[in-house]
Amino acid sequence: CFVPPTGYAGGWVCFFTSLAFIGGTTAFVADLAELFGCVLEVPDMVTAITFVALGTSMPDLFASLSAASEDPTADAAIVNVTGSNSVNVFLGLGLPWTLASIYWAVASGSTVEEWGDRFSDMKLKVDSGSAVFVVKAGDLSFSVVVFSVCCMAALVLLFVRRSKVGCELGGPKGPKMATGAA
Repeated sequence: CFVPPTGYAGGWVCFFTSLAFIGGTTAFVADLAELFGCVLEVPDMVTAITFVALGTSMPDLFASLSAASEDPTADAAIVNVTGSNSVNVFLGLGLPWTLASIYWAVASGSTVEEWGDRFSDMKLKVDSGSAVFVVKAGDLSFSVVVFSVCCMAALVLLFVRRSKVGCELGGPKGPKMATGAA
């Protein structure tokens, strides 16, 4: 195994090595997804939502699987998924949007003129000589609705399992299999 023992430097060496491997795996899967989409002429939106989301979630899947196997009620797996999704949303959306906003706030010259050509409808709404970061609201609202419905269904399922079975994941084989099928 390439990851050093947790006893070195209070576990920090293990942590950063694991983080580097997760980052490398994520970059590798993202590049493969991009190549796959290019070769098959799949639209970027489809490639991004399906293949890249799948590839970046694989490390989280294995961590949740490990947590679910070792904990009788699998509560640690739920915490891992929730934390992972929060980081994905906050860094995956927040960081690029923040950087893009800063970029457009300091942009000047031909970059602003190019922006004016691309977003002529927005040009009248901002001060002359400046540009802003624009996000067209096309597919985002549908994605948010689908995500919200899936989250609510998952929360209802977890609540029902907690009240009927006594745990969110794991437990007796019958309810466990039924939840997996759902």
